[in-house]
Amino acid sequence: MKLTGAEIIIKTLIEQGVTDVFGYPGGQVINIYDALYKYRDQINHVLTAHEQGASHAADGYSRATGKVGVCIATSGPGATNLVTGIATAMLDSIPMVAITGNVPCSLIGKDSFQEIDITGITLPITKHNYFVNDIAKLADSIREAFRIARSGRPGPVLVDVPKDVQVATYEFEEQPIPEKFPLKKAEQCEINEAIALLNASKRPYIYIGGGAAGLGLGHEIEALANKLDAYIGCTFMGLSAVNNDCDRFLGMQGMHGHYASSMAQKDADLILGIGVRFSDRATGNVAKYAKGTKVIQLDPDFSEINKNVLVDLGIVGDVKDAFLRIAAGVDKADHPDWKAVVEAHRTREAQFDAEQRAQAGERLTPRRLFDIVNANKLPHTVFVTDVGQHQMWTAQYAEFDAPRRFVSSGGLGTMGFGLGAAIGARVATGDPTVLITGDGSFGMNLNELATAVSYQLPLVIVIVNNGVLGMVRQWQTLFFGGRYSNTVLERKTNFVKLAEAFGAVGMAAATPEELEVAFRQAVKVNGPVVIDAYIDKDEFVLPMLPPGGSIEDIITAAKKKGESEA
Repeated sequence: MKLTGAEIIIKTLIEQGVTDVFGYPGGQVINIYDALYKYRDQINHVLTAHEQGASHAADGYSRATGKVGVCIATSGPGATNLVTGIATAMLDSIPMVAITGNVPCSLIGKDSFQEIDITGITLPITKHNYFVNDIAKLADSIREAFRIARSGRPGPVLVDVPKDVQVATYEFEEQPIPEKFPLKKAEQCEINEAIALLNASKRPYIYIGGGAAGLGLGHEIEALANKLDAYIGCTFMGLSAVNNDCDRFLGMQGMHGHYASSMAQKDADLILGIGVRFSDRATGNVAKYAKGTKVIQLDPDFSEINKNVLVDLGIVGDVKDAFLRIAAGVDKADHPDWKAVVEAHRTREAQFDAEQRAQAGERLTPRRLFDIVNANKLPHTVFVTDVGQHQMWTAQYAEFDAPRRFVSSGGLGTMGFGLGAAIGARVATGDPTVLITGDGSFGMNLNELATAVSYQLPLVIVIVNNGVLGMVRQWQTLFFGGRYSNTVLERKTNFVKLAEAFGAVGMAAATPEELEVAFRQAVKVNGPVVIDAYIDKDEFVLPMLPPGGSIEDIITAAKKKGESEA
């Protein structure tokens, strides 16, 4: 059947299994929006308040489901407003397709109104992108975009379509969804070498990242840990891949990781890294990382092997296939000495936790806040965060009861990510969604509260409000002699009244008792609720590895205000 280019775009999205898209209309995508109207019974469009919110919503949609998230924007500023969201997805390997309109082909290169070379701008932050100036190639370009976004190491793809291509007509024939591009399988000699290293290990540590989380290998990883008598730690991006109630799971390790997890990785004689990139926040001082420890790295991306940490064995290709073959081949083991070492670290961590609780008294602290949230959250809650101290407290304290329950910007660290991503996660799953944000981050994109209200999305938004830019201020306290340059906000924003002005429910909490009452009420509301929760500005995220430090330099107790490391 003959369709316009705009109709071909929407029909191809439907063909690819897309049920929800996020976007904002404009002059060079009017035809696409007209096609969305025509096919509104087959595809749902969520109108965001800003294109950046649309890109973060598409990202959150993908993280919560594993599906390809889709966003749409017009040319010029509409397209450039997507850039931060595309970069966020790229750094965390999130499959996303961004569709932008552009001026007609005859006006390209003439500095036309709202003309921008968005493919040139996004070339470094996409897996691939397309400028489609021929309607005959439009449907196949979109199909390839989805295939590339999903395949191998996932990531974002952009498709830019000039206005005249949207208006032109061409024959459209629906096609089946193509399989992902095949990954090479590990050679049996590589599998055998990995099995031999694991069987020889006396202190094995399984280290999982976003790649493992994306593959849904949680149960299999837990089974391997039981078989090897190993322990499991994760990167920030690996959170929720394994449930918190798994006895083998030690939690996140690294700069702000759990003490037991970080110490166990240091003491391990072998690290099996699955879908991890050994970033600086995870390793600390690379020169001191994993000294005397064998390292196996499984990753679909050849460029990740030996990029940050030299490994003893790098296996590139189909990670799931390689992992399952390794797991099937290893011997069952028992390492009582290793268990004693790890349990001693767990005991020390529990002491830190008890000391924190004792020092808190009756105050509302981050630890008390998460005690309340964890106790009163609904089953299968998706935790979404912005970026800052609240993000690390969520990573440390939130309890995940299913895979893909943690949505947060890791690699790019995008403040303002949270509200858009929470909208996307809620639309995607229909599951209870809690956004943990900070007063600094929330201020970045709070306009998306209008979207949440317009669609009556039941979101619980907890603002961990300390009146400062907490993470930067923590560094200024510890390493810059307490020189608080532009990190004390002193804003007069009343978030309760702000929420009400948007049409949401607003509440405030300054004590644990007030927070518990507010949160219990919030989870019952059929719409967005903002809880402004006040904590002290001198609450720190601990443990912490100092910049350039290693696990031997771990900070487990806050220094006095203004005390310098130097």
